[in-house]
Amino acid sequence: MKVIFLADVKGKGKRGEVKEVSTGYAQNFLIKKNLAKEATKQAINELKGKQKSEEKAQAELLAEAKAVKVKLEQESTLVQFSEKVGPDGRTFGSITSKKISEELNKQFGIKLDKRYIKLDHPIRTIGLIEIPVKLHKDIDGIIKLQIKEA
Repeated sequence: MKVIFLADVKGKGKRGEVKEVSTGYAQNFLIKKNLAKEATKQAINELKGKQKSEEKAQAELLAEAKAVKVKLEQESTLVQFSEKVGPDGRTFGSITSKKISEELNKQFGIKLDKRYIKLDHPIRTIGLIEIPVKLHKDIDGIIKLQIKEA
């Protein structure tokens, strides 16, 4: 019996796959537990439609990430911070990925989730710093920060 997997089943198939399995296994286990459904023509067409829409959504995300990368790579995109600095040259407050995300939105209108900013530890020094950003699984970018003494 051909089935369409609705969830990953170890050793049998991944979500969205159409596979041939034994009738008893399909009826008594997979279909009962909503892990799969019978692969009728209608169900297969429905699956193809879903896959096309997912591909389209992925393409849109990729295009959006490329546009953000282009904005970030412009020379004018330099995120400015002014922080109080102690006698040892370290800032009193630290600059976190959340602060960077907020300033990027405020200064340039670029909305970027703080989780995309790859910051090992909060920044506590002044100067020009480049921060790597993961915009998409295939696209990386760099945010340039200018931290000045207030």
